[in-house]
Formats: sequence, C-alpha cells, structure tokens
Amino acid sequence: MSEEPGSERVVAGRYRLLSPLGEGGMGTVWRARDEVLHREVAVKEVRAPGGLPGPGAERMYARLEREAWAAARVSHRNVVTVYDVATEDGRPWIVMELVRGIALSDLLDTEGPLSPQRAAHIGAEVLAALRAAHEAGVLHRDVKPGNVLMSNDGRVVLTDFGIATVEGSSALTMTGEVIGSPEFLAPERALGRTPGPGSDLWSLGVLLYAAVEGNSPFRQDTPLSTLRAVVDEELPVPRRAGPLAPVVEGLLRKEPAERMSAEEAERDLRLVSAGGTPRTGTAPYTPTAVAT
Repeated sequence: MSEEPGSERVVAGRYRLLSPLGEGGMGTVWRARDEVLHREVAVKEVRAPGGLPGPGAERMYARLEREAWAAARVSHRNVVTVYDVATEDGRPWIVMELVRGIALSDLLDTEGPLSPQRAAHIGAEVLAALRAAHEAGVLHRDVKPGNVLMSNDGRVVLTDFGIATVEGSSALTMTGEVIGSPEFLAPERALGRTPGPGSDLWSLGVLLYAAVEGNSPFRQDTPLSTLRAVVDEELPVPRRAGPLAPVVEGLLRKEPAERMSAEEAERDLRLVSAGGTPRTGTAPYTPTAVAT
C-alpha cells in the first residue's frame, strides 16, 4: 500500500481509499477512487479473525480471493458487481461497484417492520440474485439484512458474496469466535455440514421473517444458544406475515430437502409483491427437529 504525503492511502497503486462505509468482523468497506478509470468504487479490506494462526490466515485469504473471483462471474442487476481483487500486504482487497443507498438492516432500524407486500418485493429481488449465483456455482453463505442494499435508483442489491464466510469451515473458529451471523445460519451449517443452495434459501427465509416480524426467529442471548435454537427450536409462528407466511414457513424447514424450491419461492414472492395471495403447492408446514 502506498501513501503520498498529504493524501489518502492507495491500494495496489490504483485504489485511493477515501472514507469508511462500514466495518464488520471480517474487515472494512471503503469508499475509494479508481485512479485509472477515474470512478468511485467500494473496496473491501479483508482481515482474518483475531487469533487465527498465520498459515490458517494465509489459507483463508487464498480461499477468499478465489471466492471473490467466482462472484465476479455472476452478472445480474441484483448482484453487486465485483471489478477486481487486488493483493496488498498478503491480503485480498475486493473492489466492487459503489452502490449508493441504504442497507436493509438500517431501513428496518429506521422504519420498523415492513408490510408483507414490500418485504416480498425485496425478497423476490434477493432470490433472483441468489438464483443467478447458484446457476454460476456460487453460494452466498451470509444472506442477511446488512448485506442487502436498497439502491437510490430502485435496485435491491445483494453484496458480499463468498466474503463473510468460507465454505467448509465450521460455525466456530478455534478461538470460539462465530464466523458469519448465527441467527441467519441454516441448521445444516450450524451442525458443520457442507452447505448447498438450500442454505442460502434458509437465510432468505430468516431475512423475510425478520423484515415483517421485527425480529429474527431464533435469536438468543449468546451465539451458541442461537445456534442451538436454529437446530432444535420450532419456528415461532409468524403473526404479521399475512400472505407471506407460507413462503417464510416453506423456506424455514429444518431439512434442506424439505424446503420450498427457489423457483416456487420466487413465483410466490412476486405474487405477494403484486398484492396477490399464493396458492402454494407445498405441504402444510410441520416443524422438523434435526438430530444432533
């Protein structure tokens, strides 16, 4: 990283960091300027979790770099565009389009629970992004309101593909730090199983529940108790979801094979978004306990 006197930091001799846009457990997102193409971009500075040994951090950075390049293959209006993956100080810096707007998490904090119709519209757009990614062989693995951006131009944009979590890792690091967002993790991921597209669909179901109910269904006082609730507890009945309830319940089945398909969920979400009521063909929701 270079730094000229009196100027902002410059990554890879090209991306000038201007101001932080947000910070999380895996790094900081910066508003930056591409000095070559003369445009503003978002740059994610990735950092390994505290306590991860050197070789483990190196493997994680290499994996994240591959995942970021995989995400760059996904071209869709609801997916944040990855422009570049720069390497600086042995770490990947992911360069993405700068989406001007507000995160869904901030919108919920400001306005409170959404109407089923509005939540369905957002959910349908997120699901369209997920379907495009899954068709390209890319899993998101951290679908949550903080990773959904409501753009000023009306787009709903899903960001942070393959960056916040790493496929194949357990839910906890050796230091006991939770990777990702426990309340949005699918049961199979909480149990350390290999995730698939159905894991992203579960997370979308939690997002929809939180959007209309005002709280996520399995959140507890600690990360470990939250993971236990995700695996063992029955889904609290959604009381504000209205016509969205069958989709939420269909996506939040404990066993991946029993979940509503992405195609069916998107169809019903579009219908609810338009003011209709879905006639879902799925069986009535029955809570399914997952054996530990």
